[in-house]
Amino acid sequence: MADWITKDDLKQLIKPGYTVYVGGTTNEPRGLLDQLDFVSDVHFIQQPVAAVNQHDLSTFGQGGSQETYFMTPYLEAGLAEGRVKFIPMQMRAIYDYLANKDLDVALLMAAKDTNGELRFGPNIDYVGAVLNSAKKTIVEVSDAFVAPIGGLLVGDSADYLFKSDTPVTIYPTVKIDPTSQTIGNFVASLIKDGDCIQTGIGAVPAAVLGGLLDKNDLGMHSGLIDDGGMRLIVNGNMNGARKAIDKGLHLTGMALGSSEIQDWLEKEQSVQFRSANYTHDISVIRQLDNFVSVNSALEIDLFGQINAEVAGVRQISGTGGSVDFMRASKVSKGGRSIVAMSSTARGGSISRIVPLVGNVTALRTDVDLVVTEFGIADLKNASLPERAAALIEIAHPDFKEQLRAQL
Repeated sequence: MADWITKDDLKQLIKPGYTVYVGGTTNEPRGLLDQLDFVSDVHFIQQPVAAVNQHDLSTFGQGGSQETYFMTPYLEAGLAEGRVKFIPMQMRAIYDYLANKDLDVALLMAAKDTNGELRFGPNIDYVGAVLNSAKKTIVEVSDAFVAPIGGLLVGDSADYLFKSDTPVTIYPTVKIDPTSQTIGNFVASLIKDGDCIQTGIGAVPAAVLGGLLDKNDLGMHSGLIDDGGMRLIVNGNMNGARKAIDKGLHLTGMALGSSEIQDWLEKEQSVQFRSANYTHDISVIRQLDNFVSVNSALEIDLFGQINAEVAGVRQISGTGGSVDFMRASKVSKGGRSIVAMSSTARGGSISRIVPLVGNVTALRTDVDLVVTEFGIADLKNASLPERAAALIEIAHPDFKEQLRAQL
């Protein structure tokens, strides 16, 4: 049985030279992090998301460092100064990497569910991996929220428990601008009754999900669920009735959204949380017919190559799970890989459709359909000239001639 500990106990459990995994996104144990003013020479590992994880863990004590697979603005100074190490890696591979990593301590978040049982969440992307590899697991137990009923039970996996009143993490509500709404409408027109959907976070995914209220028997198998997914489930559009596996269930790794969705998840048993070795695994997803992956990009070139993480020479995000899902859609019967993005950036001053991207996140073979506010480009089975022509057709009019000049 796990022991309850205090800050004084933490000083004996986290020592100089240790490697410490810290739960990210909505599983960040903020109460535990607030106690770590005593550490030095600790190497932290965390995959954050900018809107909710605002620590640079490499600043925790002298000699600190952090390893990450996803960049945020809060880590840029540490990266430039050599304290933060960014490793480009897709989510399914990260799970296996962490499962075999030599971790001294894992710091995770949990709360009691409506039945009084302790569950991790509302994010378990790598929890299964670090429970396998960490020598000691310290779980922050918050009394300030109720865990999702579909989350992973803590059971006897915790070595130590730390009591807190940390509130559940709320992800800011996104505003759907007119361009995102237009893109969302185009993408929604590509979704059919019975499709199983994966989306990301942001204005375009929100617009896509909002445009599916006339669809039926949709499924969900995704890295995340947000308020848009919740509304489709509540409205009956998304019921998982046609899924060959996990029929009637909605599979996700994390919840990112408002207090409304977090309250709803307290009792919604159809939403089941799984780690990335299930949500992002191609051998799992290939069993789902008509799996539709909807992801975004910073830019795409005339070959169909995607850059989703580097602006100029700056690493601003990471691969995440997008390529895992893109490639899984390609082996799903009837599956489609969709990339949705605005045609320009920086107030319309630069085109997101470019002659050649400098950093390739996804290969030209990973993408079937590209959507901007100017339409849909079908790249599947298209030759090189056909790809370029289709992409120029959905570019912003101000840049079409420049792009044609590159052919």
